[in-house]
Amino acid sequence: MAEAAAASALVGAAPAAPRRTCWRRPPAARRVAGLRSRAAAGDGMPTPLEVLRNDVSCLKDLHGELVAAHRSAHDEVVAVLNPIAGEQMTRALEEQIAGMQAELAVAHVQIHRSEGRLRDTVAHLTELENNVRQSFGSGAWTDGPATVASAEAGVAAAAATAAAAEATAAPAAAPTAAPEAVQQQRPRPAAPPAQRAAAQRSGGGRAGLASRGQPGLTIPEQLKDFWFPVEFSASLVEGRMVPFELFGDMWVLFRDESGAAACVKDECAHRACPLSLGSLVDGRLQCPYHGWEYDREGACTKMPSTAFCKGIKVQALPVAEADGLVWVWPGRPEARAEAGPPPLLARPPAGFEVHAELVLDVPVEHGLLLENLLDLAHAPFTHTTTFAKGWPVPDAVRFNAARLLGGSWEPYPIDMEFGPPCMVLSTIGLTSPGKIERGARAASCKNHLHQLHVCLPSSEGRTRLLYRMSLDFLGWTRGLPGIGAFWKSIAEQVLGEDLVLVKGQQDRMARGADVWANPVSYDKLGVRYRRWRNSVASGDPAVRQQAEASLRQMSAGDIFAPTGGQEEEAH
Repeated sequence: MAEAAAASALVGAAPAAPRRTCWRRPPAARRVAGLRSRAAAGDGMPTPLEVLRNDVSCLKDLHGELVAAHRSAHDEVVAVLNPIAGEQMTRALEEQIAGMQAELAVAHVQIHRSEGRLRDTVAHLTELENNVRQSFGSGAWTDGPATVASAEAGVAAAAATAAAAEATAAPAAAPTAAPEAVQQQRPRPAAPPAQRAAAQRSGGGRAGLASRGQPGLTIPEQLKDFWFPVEFSASLVEGRMVPFELFGDMWVLFRDESGAAACVKDECAHRACPLSLGSLVDGRLQCPYHGWEYDREGACTKMPSTAFCKGIKVQALPVAEADGLVWVWPGRPEARAEAGPPPLLARPPAGFEVHAELVLDVPVEHGLLLENLLDLAHAPFTHTTTFAKGWPVPDAVRFNAARLLGGSWEPYPIDMEFGPPCMVLSTIGLTSPGKIERGARAASCKNHLHQLHVCLPSSEGRTRLLYRMSLDFLGWTRGLPGIGAFWKSIAEQVLGEDLVLVKGQQDRMARGADVWANPVSYDKLGVRYRRWRNSVASGDPAVRQQAEASLRQMSAGDIFAPTGGQEEEAH
């Protein structure tokens, strides 16, 4: 009875059927009005056939409306009387809606990607057109110094912009790449010999600085063919295991039974449990899961509770100790034979004592962090609450005046250099603790602070930072209680000021930005690092040799000197 009542209620709630006035001839008043209107129009009286056709058409329309109303009422009755069927209909409708929403989202993303690619392409073409016009405009090849320098900069910038456009468009679809391939085949005018030589001396403008978007954040595979300092020797005490990440792989450092440093994959060959969670037994790693043990070569030497299986091992890396650091070689064995032992770059200068050795994990790509450390110009703007508080901003007028007088101007007593593959070394001259002397070279100062920064490529977007600070004064402070924690708090505060900026750079690069779109004179060290890194990724020994030839120590005066200064003339 309840079901019948519900059905009656639903049927009664259905839309009312249209009036059936079209099933029969219209009432007399309407017929008279229709006849008068047709008579006025001169159409005459309707024929019986026309009346019949009109009724049949009206009947068909009414029938369709009744069928639709019947179906709707039927579905509602079924949904009430059969909940399962109702749920199925609801689910089917929801799936249709979800499918349409997914298709809409995909289309939305594709539209945004297309818009972004179009904007980048237009920007590259506009920049290329402007540079070409500046380079090949009227008087571009005259012998005047200012005109030649302008032409050199324009040609270098045009070439770099074209290379950036090609690199950005490479992942695009084939129809988009075809016009670019045609344009690459077009002949380009050659620069005069004097201009080519000047461009080579200046480093070629933006040539070799490709750093746009996600490719600029990708770690080159060729970078593995170097010795990497991964830990301080003093921290790797007997019985301690040090897990770390390098090029996206997890490793563990330890000392074997003889006290020599060793490094193996932090992953048991049995069930992939991290070996660093276990313990050291007579210089061998013991897995905490089932007690399997591994020696310094990664070979499994013990398998408790089961028959021993020969030949089971985990990967091990070559290890060396030098300059108070533990170095590993993650690359090809044949490349290690050519490279020889680790480079002697990290040792503190004679007369210095180590006051602090810190290890920090930093959530940014190691190349961006290196470029930040090699950037001296940002100090008076970024580190206003730490070491650079009160530092003056270097004045370009002083540099130009010093050059005219045949001398040089040193805004800060600082010497810096990049050491392949991932080190930044700096020496700061101090008149007293925390105070620098303007206009002097670091070597002429009485007291000095020496810093070593090692930026290890843990993975894409993460860096293992090793920091060592050495002084040639205040030796008595080394034994003070809590001095290590004090230096660590200072380092973390300075790093925190930089991280805000570098993380922002990394985010913009991931969105397609180019961090080297417009390098200027004080970017020399960062530019040289980026060119060196790209030369390693190219796999061309000649290009790499040329990039490494430009790596040298620079004073603050060299760094801030206008383009074409001492650091350029040396090449």
